[in-house]
Amino acid sequence: MGATRSIIIVAIAAICALAVALLVGKLFVHPAPPPPVAVAAPPKPMTQVLVAHRELVIGTVLASGDLAWQPWPADAVNSAFITDGQAPQTTPVKGANAAVAGVTRAAAEVVTKGPMDALYGAIVREPFLANEPMTSAKLVRGGEGGFMAVVLRPGMRAIAVPINAGTAAGGFILPGDRVDVMQSHQQEGGQSSGVGGMFASRTGQVAQVLLRNVRVLAVDQTTKAPKNTPSVIGAVATLEVPSAYAEILVRAKAQGEIVLALRSYSDTGGPTVRTQIDNNAVGIVRIFRDGKPTEVMVAP
Repeated sequence: MGATRSIIIVAIAAICALAVALLVGKLFVHPAPPPPVAVAAPPKPMTQVLVAHRELVIGTVLASGDLAWQPWPADAVNSAFITDGQAPQTTPVKGANAAVAGVTRAAAEVVTKGPMDALYGAIVREPFLANEPMTSAKLVRGGEGGFMAVVLRPGMRAIAVPINAGTAAGGFILPGDRVDVMQSHQQEGGQSSGVGGMFASRTGQVAQVLLRNVRVLAVDQTTKAPKNTPSVIGAVATLEVPSAYAEILVRAKAQGEIVLALRSYSDTGGPTVRTQIDNNAVGIVRIFRDGKPTEVMVAP
């Protein structure tokens, strides 16, 4: 019995020692650290940049729907961009490069109109891709250098002709209108021709329609029809004609008086065309100058 009791005491002591060892191990063993929590990088500063809402070709007049605001990384913004209501920053230029600063005048309008409205009416002188930031170097405004060269369509030429109230429909021809170009000159010889019961000698003042459906680019230096003004009395009209017809118009200026006949808005479609003159078909047109009628023969 004594041996058995000794064995039991030794076993209980061993179990107690093992329990103490396990308890001490847990107290001195450090738990594993928790896994690091990923910290999201702070978002990059963004700004609003004015961009082309669609593809803009050369000669496009900017209007509503052509421009839009787009988020842009602040560290990638060029100083020439229009951002957050700020006008484009440009460097003054001189001489032949003056057209590069075509829209710098818009900066003065930004405060009252906003940057987008201030660009409406400017003309694209270099093409824009969709979502490309707007820059002043690619735009030009009326009255700035290079404006007329941008307005002209490919293959067309700008020719100035002298006008007055009597030869320009009483001053009711405005920039953007379409006209027929007529030439009035003295013709000698020939026989009489009867039209509508009237007879007129082929000797005298004759008018011929040279070109039809010609666009008026400007009257004097006015390139837009003035608001609330139905007429403009000018001394010179700038016309857009195909390059092949420019010589015809220049020769007509030297031969006699140029008369512009205003076309209806419903009759302005299609290209500019040259009239084939038939000298055997002559009509009579009554032209009023200073309230006095003058009858001239017209070859249609």
